[in-house]
Amino acid sequence: MAGSYGSQSMSESLRTVLVRRPDASFGRANPKRWGYQAKPNLAAAQKEHDGLVELLKQSGVEVRYHETPQPGRADSIFVHDPAIVTDGGALILRMGKELRRGEEASMAQALRTVGVPVLASLQGDATAEGGDLLWVNHDVLAVGQGFRTNTDGLRQIREAMKPIGVDVESVPLPYFRGPAACLHLMSLISILDDDLAVVYPRLFPVPFWRFLQEHGFEFVEVPDEEFETMAPNVLAVAPRDCIMLEGNRTTLERLKEAGCRVRTYRGKEISLKAEGGATCLTRPIFRSK
Repeated sequence: MAGSYGSQSMSESLRTVLVRRPDASFGRANPKRWGYQAKPNLAAAQKEHDGLVELLKQSGVEVRYHETPQPGRADSIFVHDPAIVTDGGALILRMGKELRRGEEASMAQALRTVGVPVLASLQGDATAEGGDLLWVNHDVLAVGQGFRTNTDGLRQIREAMKPIGVDVESVPLPYFRGPAACLHLMSLISILDDDLAVVYPRLFPVPFWRFLQEHGFEFVEVPDEEFETMAPNVLAVAPRDCIMLEGNRTTLERLKEAGCRVRTYRGKEISLKAEGGATCLTRPIFRSK
């Protein structure tokens, strides 16, 4: 529905989504500088991205494009991170990865263009990235505390959420490979229904595991060998209807056993090389039952 916004869920039916097609900035990315596995092939990356968009459209999702030039910002294809969209408007974040600073203002403008007002923006030294922000349900937002989202980011998010009635749950993240690597909360979990999540248990914080169990969740576990290929990164387009990166066969079969419809996209360039999955490549604008 044009002009509608609000996405305080990870699994309600996805109605409108924002994406950014890979451009020259992505194609020219220096792998060492950006932390990629290898230099992307732009033509192949664009073809893969078009394939992901086609899956979204087949699901009945309205796809909007963020097309403002972002010179030198290779990671700007990962539109999930600079903002989240609440029922009250967009919360504009502040990237923990310094190379990504500047994406936030461009994202704010892109969201305004599609009819989403700005609710609040992080200020000062606060940092937070969308990959650390997980809607447990409509009224509970989990915020990962790692190298990308700091204590001041958590505090300001909590303040911004109060007026719209959202409780914020802090989730400490493991050190894993240290500050240079990207480990978001959503590197470890995707929510696929009101009571189902896919998780990588080996790195999962025990208090948050218990918190989710108390909220009625059951878990599909990702095996060790599929963590590196982003098997926990699964995008729900509706309850138990999801899109994930191809190749993670064990996780895919476990999701099907849990009653999920699963479709896969090819992501050698846009995901495996650049280390961002289906959720990272999409910014939900509107979800509804």
